[in-house]
Amino acid sequence: MGLCKISVALACLIGSALLVHTSYAQNSQQDYLNAHNTARAQVSVGPMTWNNTVAAYAQSYANKQIGDCNLVHSNGPYGENLAKGSGSFTGTAAVNLWVAEKPNYDYNSNSCVGGECRHYTQVVWRNSVSLGCARAQCNNGWWYIICNYYPPGNYIGQRPY
Repeated sequence: MGLCKISVALACLIGSALLVHTSYAQNSQQDYLNAHNTARAQVSVGPMTWNNTVAAYAQSYANKQIGDCNLVHSNGPYGENLAKGSGSFTGTAAVNLWVAEKPNYDYNSNSCVGGECRHYTQVVWRNSVSLGCARAQCNNGWWYIICNYYPPGNYIGQRPY
């Protein structure tokens, strides 16, 4: 009987550890960096690094949005991308949404054609060399995700790469 209780306790402990681990899946610093750097490599732009100061700013801003989960620009010192989603919406999923705008960016005219592209251009902005991202769950259950970039990009009249 004692062995059975130990086995059940061990199974519960392992199960709990797996749940905690999967809750962070695709939301780590490295996950955000990998998603950004993959898109940047496709257009021959160097990789970004994680910036703890920028990440702290992003987390502070994300935490302020949990009441109503609005997508409001922060007008802060960093460039930014914002996203929100329901369920298990992850940081990697948010970056993939921004990168999915790539077909809307026309390099020759340096403009968006056929839809939004400025989230994508911030992801691949050559002069933005570091980022910090954050994720917060809103009171309505949705997830609010923000990535801030240093130095900021998306300057009118300048090309991202």
